[in-house]
Parts: sequence; structure tokens; C-alpha cells
Amino acid sequence: MLLRPRQTKFTKYMRNKLPKSNNHFRPLQFGRFGLVAKESGFISARSLEACRMAMNRHLKRKGKIWICVFPDFPMCAKPIESRMGKGKGSVEYWACRVKPGRIMFEVDGVNVDDARKAMTLAAAKLPIKCKFVERNI
Repeated sequence: MLLRPRQTKFTKYMRNKLPKSNNHFRPLQFGRFGLVAKESGFISARSLEACRMAMNRHLKRKGKIWICVFPDFPMCAKPIESRMGKGKGSVEYWACRVKPGRIMFEVDGVNVDDARKAMTLAAAKLPIKCKFVERNI
């Protein structure tokens, strides 16, 4: 089941430019380990679901996974080989805007090696560069 909002104020939005780089990120809120975005981009709901499935499969449903981003941005596309004009295309899929330093996934209840491997598998499914972080206790 892909994530999408129940209702939005407008059907279609304009895509703005995202910032290039930022080295700061907020500390982890829920889990002990996290996956942080190193660059900006749009992540589709399908990619988030693929990451969740990959992490669950590796962790064998042990521990707890938090998805800290939500795809609330409609991505529109016109049909291929359609002529110019006649308005904006229909909504194709939902995506989330991710800025650098954003924590996307958090994990708790597993050891460091399993968490690192699960996050590496999840990062391979994403279109942006990510890094693994750990809470200092």
C-alpha cells in the first residue's frame, strides 16, 4: 500500500528548486539509528515502500522502524507524444521533498551491524545520497 494524503488544498502544485547542500541535521527523535539525506531531491512513495520492505526483510521484523518523511507532493506528467498546451498533466504519483540533513528513517531494537546493513539496503533504493547515523548515549 503506497503512502498518499487523503486530501490536499490544491490538486496540483508547482515544483520549486530545492537547496543544494546543508551539513546540519536534527538529532534522532525516536530510534537509536537513522538514515540522513546528504543531498536534496524528490523521493516517490514507491521508493519509500521499497526501502521499508528491504529493511523489514533484513531485520526479519525485529525492532521498530519509523518513516520520518511523508509523500505529500503530487508529481504531474503529461502523456508521451502529446502536443504543447492544454494545461498541466494529471497526477502520476506522490513524492516527498527532502532537503539535505533530513532524517528519513529511524530504527531501534536491533544491534548496530544489523541496523547499518538494513540502512545500506534502504539507501540503495533511494535516488539521493544518504549516510548512517547513530545516537550518542
